[in-house]
Amino acid sequence: MSAIGVQYNLLRENLLRRPWWMNALLLFCAYMTFVYVPWDFLSKPVAEAEEVWFGVMLTGMAAKATEPLHWLIYFSGMRGFWRLKTWMHPWAALYTFQIAIGMFVWSVLDSSGSGPLSGLLAAIPFLVIGTLLWREKSRFRPANLGEID
Repeated sequence: MSAIGVQYNLLRENLLRRPWWMNALLLFCAYMTFVYVPWDFLSKPVAEAEEVWFGVMLTGMAAKATEPLHWLIYFSGMRGFWRLKTWMHPWAALYTFQIAIGMFVWSVLDSSGSGPLSGLLAAIPFLVIGTLLWREKSRFRPANLGEID
């Protein structure tokens, strides 16, 4: 078998270790890690920088200063989903629940937000994903006894 075939089989085997929606989260974290956050951090002037934490918008230097933390969260999520690291449970679910709360807070507090009902509707998908992640504790365990978190 060619080297490409071996790599393809390894990739396929790894992706089959988790449900499709978790693979989507893995791909989202990879996109944010390697494409969006670096592009945003390096190309956006400080005056235009925006980061949202817990539903509160940070702008300017405060946003630029916290953007590397967002990058670290996405990198950790990508690595954790790829390797199904044990520390991902409960942290992935808790972070996703925090996003749901942030979506609600954003809709209520921000001037461009559209109110509590809209915030609740925006939060529902994250509540569902958080619940799915919470229920997947058994999936986040070492692949073999020699693997170290």
